[in-house]
Amino acid sequence: MLDTLNKAFAALADPTRRAIVARLAAGEATVNELAAPFDMSQPSISKHLKVLERAGLISRGRAAQTRPCRLEAAPLQDVANWMALYRHVWEDSFERLDAFLQSAEATQTSPTKGKKNARK
Repeated sequence: MLDTLNKAFAALADPTRRAIVARLAAGEATVNELAAPFDMSQPSISKHLKVLERAGLISRGRAAQTRPCRLEAAPLQDVANWMALYRHVWEDSFERLDAFLQSAEATQTSPTKGKKNARK
């Protein structure tokens, strides 16, 4: 599983590949459809697709003369499961931040001792 995670994280480290994964989350697409939003050549997009395919994040089928790409959920589930193991770390951080912000807000809204109200 560690090798699967390493490949998935390496593949998802690139913003173009993350955008391709996001697009494929909406449904399968051809290479041309995936290349359309990017200012890069089709061979460059194909290289990105090969990285995603080697990581197991996508698969390519055959439909007539096209090779539609589709998202494979299992490796993404492995990533989500791994990240869930560390969820408590960021939840604890958010709870501490929330307590700090509430404390700071209470300090700002309470009247300051020893100072008189504004002059008349």
